[in-house]
Amino acid sequence: MSVANNDNLQPWERTALQQLLTETLKEQKRARRWKIFFRTLYLIIFIFIILLLIPDNATTYASGKSHTALVIMKGELMDGGDANAADVNEGLDAAFKDPDTKAVLLEINSPGGSPVQAGEIYQNIIRLENAHPKIKVYAVCTDVCASGAYYVAAAANYIYADKASLVGSIGVLMDGFGFVDTLNKVGVERRLMTSGSEKGFLDPFSPVKPQDQALMQNMLDIIHTQFIQAVKDGRGTRLQSDPLLFSGLVWTGQQAQPLGLIDGIATPDEVVRQIIKIPNTQDFTVTDTFYEKFANRLGSSFARNIGTVLGIQTSGLR
Repeated sequence: MSVANNDNLQPWERTALQQLLTETLKEQKRARRWKIFFRTLYLIIFIFIILLLIPDNATTYASGKSHTALVIMKGELMDGGDANAADVNEGLDAAFKDPDTKAVLLEINSPGGSPVQAGEIYQNIIRLENAHPKIKVYAVCTDVCASGAYYVAAAANYIYADKASLVGSIGVLMDGFGFVDTLNKVGVERRLMTSGSEKGFLDPFSPVKPQDQALMQNMLDIIHTQFIQAVKDGRGTRLQSDPLLFSGLVWTGQQAQPLGLIDGIATPDEVVRQIIKIPNTQDFTVTDTFYEKFANRLGSSFARNIGTVLGIQTSGLR
């Protein structure tokens, strides 16, 4: 049948031909989409297999040469966060275990966070120091080493900071908001039902009960006492007697040294070269492996290709 003579076609023939051409084009588009999908899938599988065949040296630390072991604690202290007890302790354990480690440099840049996470790292450092008395821990504060981060630093044998570092903040904080007056202004009634007299403890939409406030203050005081004791145990007689020392105030490195919160002013590099005097460093910081980063990217890439095959348009956000 000649398309050039389609003027001689009957209407039903013309309609059938158009439908045939439309279906053919659709089928070609579908075939191209599936082709793209399978090519991408094969490429991903190929790359993944290659990566599996490459030895992961992320946890191989032995250097055969005396070194200062570096562990970096950066970010807010929280379970699952950038700075968390599991990762920091894993790095510290590996650092002490390495036979070539002569000293440990704990580089800290953190505003603090969970007292539980801080306490776990503190106790682990004390345990490692007792098990390896010849290996000293040098905590070095960079931008910030406050609250829970200083709790961790107090376990080190020595603490150093920049003269402009923010150090200390030995206190405990709990904050929140109350919306009782807001509800009254907009005419909303709060209906709170509980089983247990204190289940609505410090509910932000209910008036504060004096007994609830007293209970929370008692808990904060207990945690604060634990914090103070940890700092006293770690710093010992180096701490000076100052009524504001445990008030929650933060100090610059220059102010912190006379108070006994730090032992001196120095950068991480200066501590390694001039104080420890072992410039060869080995990084034991635990981070996401290449495989973990690849897996995270793989999920989003796979989803985009599935969307292409199914003809689903995804948003332009990246």
